[in-house]
Amino acid sequence: MKPVQFILIFCLISFVSCAQQTNIEYTKIERMIPMRDGIKLFTAIYIPKNASEKLPILMERTPYSCAPYGESNYRNRLGPNALFKNEPYIYVYQDVRGRHMSEGDFQEMTPAIDNKKSNKDVDESSDTYDTVDWLLKNIDNNNGKVGIYGISYPGFYATASLPNAHPAIVAVSPQAPVTDEFEGDDAYHRGAFYLMDNFDFMNFFDSPRNSPRKEDPFISDKINIEDAYQFYLQMGALSNYNAKYFENKSKIWNEYLEHNTNDSYWQQRNIRTHLKNIKPATLLVGGFFDAEDMFGALNTYQAIEKQNTGNDNKLVMGPWTHGAWESSNWSKFVSYDFSSNTSTYFQQLEYDFFNSHLKGKGAFNAGEATIFFTGSNEWKTFAQWPPKEAVQTKWFLNEQHGLAINTTATKGFDEYTSDPANPVPYIDKKAGERLSEYMAADQRFATKRKDVLYYESPVLENDITLSGPLTASLSVSMTGTDADFIIKVIDVLPDTAQTQQLVRAEVLRGKFRNSFEKPEPFEPNKITPVKLVLNDVAHTFKKGHKIMVQVQSSWFPLVDRNPQQFMNIPAAKDSDFKKSDIKIYHDSQHPSYIECLQLK
Repeated sequence: MKPVQFILIFCLISFVSCAQQTNIEYTKIERMIPMRDGIKLFTAIYIPKNASEKLPILMERTPYSCAPYGESNYRNRLGPNALFKNEPYIYVYQDVRGRHMSEGDFQEMTPAIDNKKSNKDVDESSDTYDTVDWLLKNIDNNNGKVGIYGISYPGFYATASLPNAHPAIVAVSPQAPVTDEFEGDDAYHRGAFYLMDNFDFMNFFDSPRNSPRKEDPFISDKINIEDAYQFYLQMGALSNYNAKYFENKSKIWNEYLEHNTNDSYWQQRNIRTHLKNIKPATLLVGGFFDAEDMFGALNTYQAIEKQNTGNDNKLVMGPWTHGAWESSNWSKFVSYDFSSNTSTYFQQLEYDFFNSHLKGKGAFNAGEATIFFTGSNEWKTFAQWPPKEAVQTKWFLNEQHGLAINTTATKGFDEYTSDPANPVPYIDKKAGERLSEYMAADQRFATKRKDVLYYESPVLENDITLSGPLTASLSVSMTGTDADFIIKVIDVLPDTAQTQQLVRAEVLRGKFRNSFEKPEPFEPNKITPVKLVLNDVAHTFKKGHKIMVQVQSSWFPLVDRNPQQFMNIPAAKDSDFKKSDIKIYHDSQHPSYIECLQLK
C-alpha cells in the first residue's frame, strides 16, 4: 500500500491529456467486463490508432481507481514509465472487484482459491484470467500476448495473476507487492501493528460502499494531525480509535485488530503459498528504503524460486523508497548520495523486459539478481540472491557499547527502562504524516536516550560489504511479560557530525519470538532467547567508518505501543500500559549478536 499523499498525487496526474506525452494517438474505450460469476469490472482500454502490426496488451489492475473516467478523458502517461510514451501497446487499466466503478464486494488481499469447484469460486487470478480472455476476444489487432505490472497494492494484483495464469500472460512484474501483511508488509511487521500508516490509510481507503463510485470519501473529516507523535500518544490505546474517529466504519481496520495473531485470516491472504507452477516470466522489483513493502518484493521472489523449477524469475533491488524507481531522478536520499540516476537505470530494464517478452523486440539481459549496493554505489549482478559466495559472520554485542566484529570474547549485560508513556520516536522530526526518510535518517537522537542501547565497532580498517538478510539473536530478560524489540544497523560516517546513517531496522513483538501463530508470555526476570530476522541489506561499510547496532523497545508512532503485559493488545485499556526494565545480556553463556552475510 502507499501513503495517502503518494496515492493522491499518482491519481491526479492521470487527468491531463496524454497527447502531451506521446506521439502516438490512441482511442480510449471503457467497458464493463463480465467475470465468470456475473460481476462486471470497469476497464479502460487505450488502443493505438493506425497500428501497423498486431500489438500486445499491457495491463494494470488497481484498487486506487483507473481514472480519469470518460472516453474523452485520457491519462497523462500510459505504461509503467516514461520510456513507454512512444512505444505502442494496447494499454489496459481496471478497477478491481468492489472498488470504484467496478461491481462486487471488495476483500482485503483477496484469498486465493487453488481448486475452484464452481463459477462462484472467484479470486484475483480468475478475475485476471476472465479479463484477459475477454480482451483477446473483443479487442482487435492484439498479438495474443499480455503483460501485467503494478506497484504496491497493484503489485499484489500482479502477483495474484500468476497462479493458474491465462496462457496469454507471458510477462508479469510485481513491484513492491503487498505479500504477507502479518509478517512484514503494511499491517503488521513480525507481529507488531503499524499504527500510523494504517490509521491514515484506512481513513482514505476504507469508507463503506453500497454501489460503484468514482471517488472514495474519507471515513472521518475530523482528523487533523500536525504532530503525529503527540497525536497518537494522546489517542492512547487502540480501543480509542473507533470511539473517537472510525465509529466501526472501517471494515479492514476492524479486521486488522481482530486478527492480531497469524491466524487463518492472514494465512489465507499470504499469496506466497500459492506461487507454484508459475509459467510467465517474472520481474520482482523493490527498494531498500521502501517503508511499506520491501518484505513483499524480497519474499515473493524467494517464494517463486523455492516453489518452481525453471521459471524465468528475476529480482531488481535498488536504493528506493516506495515506487521511487519510476521517478524521473533518484540519485540522492537523505544523507545518501548514489552518484547516478538509479531510477532511469531500472526503467530501461523494465522497458526491455516487456518489449522482449511481449514483442520479441530487443534483448532483456538482466542477471538473476540485479542489486544496488549503497555505500559503494555499485550495481552488481548475481546468479542467485542472496549470493552463494557470501560468507556467514557474526557481530557480538559487548560491554562499554562495544561491537565485536572479530572476536567472540564478550561479557556483561546492559539495561534500560521501556516506558509506554515516553516511547522512542521513529524519527527526530515533527510531521503530521509518516515520513519515508526515517528509513535512512540520522540516529544520533536515539543514541542519546536512556531507553536505547547502542554498540559500536572500532574504526574499520577495511571495507565490509553485506548482502542478504540480517538476523539478530538476543538474550533478554524483563520485569514484564511482553516487550517489543527494535534492531537498527547503522553506518557511522567519518564526517564532522559523526552521522549515524540508518541502513536497516526492524521490529519483533516479543510474544511472537517462537511462533507468529501462538504467542507466548515471557517469564519475568528469566533470561530468554529472542531472534529477529531483518529484511535484506546490500551495503558497504567503507574503510574509516564504524558499524553501530541499536536496541530499543518502542518505535512510535510507526509501531503501536506494547503494554508490556501479555494480553490482547487491541483490547487494552489506557491503564494497562506499564513500564518494564529490560536487560540485554552479552556474556559467554548468554551472547547477543547479529548474523549477516558478508561478501569477501
